[in-house]
Amino acid sequence: MKNRIVSIDIFRGMTVVLMILVNTPGTWSNVYAPLLHAKWHGYTPTDLVFPFFLFIVGTSIVFSYQNRSVNGTTYRKITVRAAKLLFLGIFLGAFTLSFPFVKDFADIRFPGVLQRIGIVFFFTAILFINLPWKTLLGVSVVLLVGYWGLMELVPVNGAPSTLERAPNNLANYLDVTLFGTHNYKPDYDPEGFLSTIPAIVSALLGTFTGRIITSEQPKKATILMGLGGALLLTGHLWDIVFPINKALWTSSFVLVTAGWANLVLALIYYLTDVKGISFGSIFKYAGANAILLYFLSSFISKLMGMIPVGDRSLHAWLFETVYVHNGISLQLSSLLYGLSVVAFYALLAYVLYRRAIFIKV
Repeated sequence: MKNRIVSIDIFRGMTVVLMILVNTPGTWSNVYAPLLHAKWHGYTPTDLVFPFFLFIVGTSIVFSYQNRSVNGTTYRKITVRAAKLLFLGIFLGAFTLSFPFVKDFADIRFPGVLQRIGIVFFFTAILFINLPWKTLLGVSVVLLVGYWGLMELVPVNGAPSTLERAPNNLANYLDVTLFGTHNYKPDYDPEGFLSTIPAIVSALLGTFTGRIITSEQPKKATILMGLGGALLLTGHLWDIVFPINKALWTSSFVLVTAGWANLVLALIYYLTDVKGISFGSIFKYAGANAILLYFLSSFISKLMGMIPVGDRSLHAWLFETVYVHNGISLQLSSLLYGLSVVAFYALLAYVLYRRAIFIKV
């Protein structure tokens, strides 16, 4: 679109900045509770970050494909982009400092954040360019209700399925069966196989918001607020029987996080695109190279954890030397380290934006 929606850029940038912050504390042993994921059921502010990103992936698909003719080139571009994201994710999981710079095959994690983004983008884009919005709504309902049914009703090795972290949890069982040692945890993966199905709906719900924003509807912010409130209420009601859980990406989790995404985006949209208030430029800069910043932050963080400095890693040495001081709690030191990392990538985003360097994956 010629006239960019400022709120979309800001929301995307805020999300990637938060992703970097929650992923790079000084030490995982001392982190403020809101910056940690829920242990299992329930959610914290940190649990909103990744679904926000998938939601904005869906919204961006509307801007990219709504008014374009669909042909073979369209499908090729969608496939290539998804493949790039999958490759980058596998690379992050496989890289090590020792020659030949690839982990032993058994130790490589197959699922991951970038892999999920790639898969979700692929299926959401294909569905969006082929189906009208009413059919997409029906698909979303079927996927969410179907996932609920699978998780609740399908027995595992003769035992009733559970939603707890256990071998007879269907999603966990499939992760172990399909990926074996290639999971994030020995017994499950938070970006696992079955939970990717409802994750697609997180992006599909973003496409509905994208349609509202690009429509001629008046009072779009009000509509988004109402939609967000309805999703939030429905998700919390569903939580009574199908608990909100990020690791399982439960259907209630999809609705609650999409509800919050609409509420936050509605506020930003009202302030920037309706009232014309200028703020959050640094987030706009970060949003312009969101995947690049996320990949670099993940890769460099991994490198710093591998490079030895004496009997510690470079990461530990830097944190303990620069950020740990008497009179400052370790939690605050850990947060200051994370904020410093965010500041570095915010500066990088600013430089790239000012030089009109936009690296799209």
